[in-house]
Amino acid sequence: MKKFLYGLICCLLLLTELAQAGPQQVWDEAMGQAKLGHDEQAIALLKGAALISAEQNLWSQRFDIASRMLALREHAKHDSIYNVLLLSGNNQHEMMLGSWLNQHPLPQTAGSSVPGILASMIPGAGHAWMGRWGDAGVSAMLVWPLLILTFWAARRDMGPVTVFFALMTAWLWSGTVFSAVSLAERGDYELYYSWWREMWVASGLPARPW
Repeated sequence: MKKFLYGLICCLLLLTELAQAGPQQVWDEAMGQAKLGHDEQAIALLKGAALISAEQNLWSQRFDIASRMLALREHAKHDSIYNVLLLSGNNQHEMMLGSWLNQHPLPQTAGSSVPGILASMIPGAGHAWMGRWGDAGVSAMLVWPLLILTFWAARRDMGPVTVFFALMTAWLWSGTVFSAVSLAERGDYELYYSWWREMWVASGLPARPW
């Protein structure tokens, strides 16, 4: 209940501040927040401004499309699931985007499943699949020597030494798997973000939130 009341008070304060500020001032503040990477704050400002702006007003259209486009970027930062912007055709910026989106569809991402599986099967294979041969070599050098030592100790029934080598191997191997998956996801996001920035420019919005 306390959280709800606190959120309600914050929303009321935000709407009061927006009502007193001009649309250009609100826009500049939202774009400033977006440039700093504070997409959630920027989206809240834009949505609040759209609520109190005259319907179908130029600024209202800008606030609406900008908040939805920033939501796409914010969404992709967290879970790497990319959605296509749904266009209604009632916004002049959406009309500008329509033809661009037809010619520039959402980029196909490679995904992290294959690199992750390969890295878990053979040390360095996941990085090699992505063409990152230097990282593949480092991963192999970290894991293979300890893997060989583990088998060597196991054949000689060296007990605690075998367990130690096995744990070290598992720790380093899991680290290389995580590295391969992270690099694959980052590559997908960079590809998507490049496309997203081109989409923003194509919308004709008078700012660059990056």
